[in-house]
Amino acid sequence: MTDARRHAPATGRNRDPILAVLREVLPPAGLVLEVASGTGEHGVHFARGLPGVEWQPSDPDPDALASIAAWRDAEGPANLLAPVMLDAAAPVWPITQADAVVCINMVHISPWEATLGLLAGAGRILPSGARLVTYGPYRREGYPLEPSNADFDMSLKLRDPRWGLRLLEDVSAAAERQGLAFERFVEMPANNLCVIYRKR
Repeated sequence: MTDARRHAPATGRNRDPILAVLREVLPPAGLVLEVASGTGEHGVHFARGLPGVEWQPSDPDPDALASIAAWRDAEGPANLLAPVMLDAAAPVWPITQADAVVCINMVHISPWEATLGLLAGAGRILPSGARLVTYGPYRREGYPLEPSNADFDMSLKLRDPRWGLRLLEDVSAAAERQGLAFERFVEMPANNLCVIYRKR
């Protein structure tokens, strides 16, 4: 029997710094929806580190869903829920309410429509005061792009011209249109940011 679990090397490097931010900004209890969960490794780690919440992983890709389920079966704590198929860009999500939304490393590795869908979906399902947390590399107005991120941006656009590092101000303006106010960002290792929005 083959093991469906996938591995993302970056997960081992970034999961603890991200978890430290999540412990600060997520509610102590409730449902946390993770959009674009990928391999599922983050979900195992965050559910274990945040035992008071129910962690709901999701992804649009069947192979990713199989990996998430396999990680959950092998190592998942009781508060890690079975993954659901969710396309961030879809106008209707299978989850209709959540107490927080987390999205790691999707905004730059997807078309802009996926980010707009993420913001619209979070705006629909979050109650007032709840947070959307995104993580990844961003461009910022008035700041030169770090050489490593410039190279990464170029490599992403070569893979798919619809991909690439987004301008934080563009994302925040789109978030505002969905009732999500920019709260702050936290600088993270390897020139990444955790960006936090709060539903009005």
